[in-house]
Formats: sequence, C-alpha cells, structure tokens
Amino acid sequence: MEAATANLTPRDRLRPLRYVWRVPLLVLHVLFGILICALILSWAGGVMKNGREPLAHRTIRMWSTMLLRIFGFRSRRFGTPLPDPVLFVANHTSWLDIELLHSQRAACFVAKAEIANWPLVGWMASRGGTIFHRRGNNHSLASVMAVMVQRLREGRSVAVFPEGGTGHNGVLRVFHARIFQAALDADVPVQPVALRFARHGRRIVDAGFREGESFMGNFLRLLGEAPLDVEVHFLEPVAMSPDGRRRMAEASRERIAAALEDGAVV
Repeated sequence: MEAATANLTPRDRLRPLRYVWRVPLLVLHVLFGILICALILSWAGGVMKNGREPLAHRTIRMWSTMLLRIFGFRSRRFGTPLPDPVLFVANHTSWLDIELLHSQRAACFVAKAEIANWPLVGWMASRGGTIFHRRGNNHSLASVMAVMVQRLREGRSVAVFPEGGTGHNGVLRVFHARIFQAALDADVPVQPVALRFARHGRRIVDAGFREGESFMGNFLRLLGEAPLDVEVHFLEPVAMSPDGRRRMAEASRERIAAALEDGAVV
C-alpha cells in the first residue's frame, strides 16, 4: 500500500534545480557563520537590557533566518516571546528546530553531546552558548541542570526539548518533568513554544526526521524540498508549581499539542 501511494506522488521536477542554487548559497552562508562566531559571538554580550536585544542576539536571528530561507522555509512568528530570562520548552522533530526558534528569539539550547564533536557545527554551537548533554547519563544531566540555572540567573534565556529526542510522524511524546526544575531553582517563567511546518496553513509532519532517517539524509532531502512555512508559536506561560513539575510539563505539552493541531495534518 505504501509503495502504491509513493508511486502516485507527483514527481518534483524542480528539485534538481533547487540544489543548483541552494548548495552554493549554503556554502557561502556557512562561511559567513564562521565569521560571525569568530568576530561577534566571541565578544558580544548575550543578555537583554531593558527588553532590548544585544548585537549577538540580533546576529543569531539574522543568520538563522537566512539559513531557513536558503532551504526554502519562510519563518513566521505567532505570539510574543517573554523577555530574558525565560525557560523555553518546545516540541522536537528536526535538527532545524534550533534554527526555527533562533530565527525569532536567541537562547542557549540544551543539545546532545555528540553535536560538540561534529566538524564546524560543534564549534559554532559552542560559540552560540549551547549546553551539551550526554543522554542517559545522570551525572551529565545534573551538570547540565546546574549550568542551565547559572545561565538563567545571569539573565540569559535557555531553550530545551522536554521530549528528550526527536519525534516522528507528528507524534508529540511525553515531556520529561525534571528539566522544569531549572526554572523553579532560578525563579524564571516557563514559556511553551510550538514549532510547526506548514504549507497553505496545513501542517506538514514529513518535514522532520522520518523513522530511521539519518541526519545527512534529512539534510539533503530538505535542501531540495519545495518552499514551506515554518511557524514559531510563543504560547501562554505555564503556572509555576514548586510541588508539581509534572503538572508544569503536562500543561506545556497540552498547549503545544493544541497549537500543532490547529489545522489538518497532511
């Protein structure tokens, strides 16, 4: 049945042409990113003052927006992000999710430790303030939580994916509650963020990782895709509950799920 359905999918004749112009632009953009990391992120301050973004934040947003445009994605924001410091919690389906949020609001992300060893990408992520976590390692999680609290107390925002990994086929997994403790310890608000791929207002779940798909496979597939809208929905903050991290996690998940399902899935 799946094979028959695949045969009915119209052939995208423009895909080869998209690679012709997107690949050179991507190379130039990466070189530009190296320049940004070397000259701006290495010295520019990363804390908002009186609600105004510092140069580093504006630069990150500009670079991320340009990267999305090279892939054919139009970034759109809904709602208003809270000023620093805040703990952003978002759904996770693609390696592009960090750039989606960064296109609208700069923050320190918590990411898997393997990224730190990726050529160039790891160095750029480190310069951007990424906090690396080794999954399945309780000692690593404790260290990550301590760094998160420190960044938040310094006035910087932190963004996490409470699912603990990427979801597939549009399924929103259970949110891990322990990560919300950082917001309680630092006494900062928690704002859920729904990241949504769409075309003509209808949700597209196939833009994220397919089951068993590698990073490079997803990267090359998306680089040749037809234009999509990428929506960043900043939702109402969840109520702080010192004795109920699980309630905070469930409330965040419910709000994100409602925002993702505001439209038909294709």
